[in-house]
Amino acid sequence: MSALRLDQQLCFALYSASRATTAAYRPILDELGLTYPQYLVLLVLWEDEPITVRRLGERLQLDSGTLSPLLKRLESAGLLVRQRTPADERSVEITLTDKGRDLERRAECIPENLFAATDLTELELTNLRDAAQLLTAALRQAGAARAGNEKNRQRKAL
Repeated sequence: MSALRLDQQLCFALYSASRATTAAYRPILDELGLTYPQYLVLLVLWEDEPITVRRLGERLQLDSGTLSPLLKRLESAGLLVRQRTPADERSVEITLTDKGRDLERRAECIPENLFAATDLTELELTNLRDAAQLLTAALRQAGAARAGNEKNRQRKAL
């Protein structure tokens, strides 16, 4: 069997799982008036607020060009407020509004309801999440090592 078959590619299995997961969330989040990326922003805020835009971007692995429009829409919906921090005018801090905090109660059942339909056990879901996190960390480490090796090659070439 060829290693270049689509069904043998880890990247495609992860891509397909990501698309299926996002599609499964869509009808549930539609009821709350949220998109999946907006939901991810709120998950971080429900866990850790106030938070700076920079830190939020790090947590979600999103650049400011992607994050800013998301935050603007959530702010327009009355779910959060962005303010420059007094200590550093360059830094913008995000806090939830009462409406944003109230939405957490309505969203609490989402993970349980979503994955109840999969027929996977809690242990299987936990193992999948842990394996994905392990893969992410390993790939980041490999990427950092490649970047470091490239810098060393460039220095030696000078």
